Amino acid sequence: MSESDNDHPTTPKSGDSARKSSIPKDATVLVVEDNVSNFVLVARMLGFMGIHCEWKTSGYEVVEYADTLSRLDLILMDIRLPYEDGYGALKKIRASDRLKTVPIIAVTAEASLEQMNKARASGFNGFLGKPLDPDKFPDQIRKILSGEPVWEIPYEER
Repeated sequence: MSESDNDHPTTPKSGDSARKSSIPKDATVLVVEDNVSNFVLVARMLGFMGIHCEWKTSGYEVVEYADTLSRLDLILMDIRLPYEDGYGALKKIRASDRLKTVPIIAVTAEASLEQMNKARASGFNGFLGKPLDPDKFPDQIRKILSGEPVWEIPYEER
């Protein structure tokens, strides 16, 4: 996207520019995910959106790693991680002066209303249940980056 697209977001040159207009320039997302296949999927979807992503395989030392990043707009945090789970990592991130305002979205295969409520009560800013929907994911990320909450379970419980 050219700089002129940022100046006039209501008059994009193409549909793709309109979709990218709500994404901050040079946006960086930290994906905390221990499953390589899941990370690759998320990285490809973010890359398609023009978003740079970084990767950490566990909640252990996530604050130290995040502190090395010059910019961090969002953290997508798997809940079930080796060494330290997403809830433990969330507490450490929230205790960091530099990182405490970064949106952190719980991402889990244990997607249920109970898990979503637990994530909300623990202080996550949103919830994305796995499997992630490649058709919905770009809009979910755009909403999150623009400050809108996203709390979604892939298949509604009945």
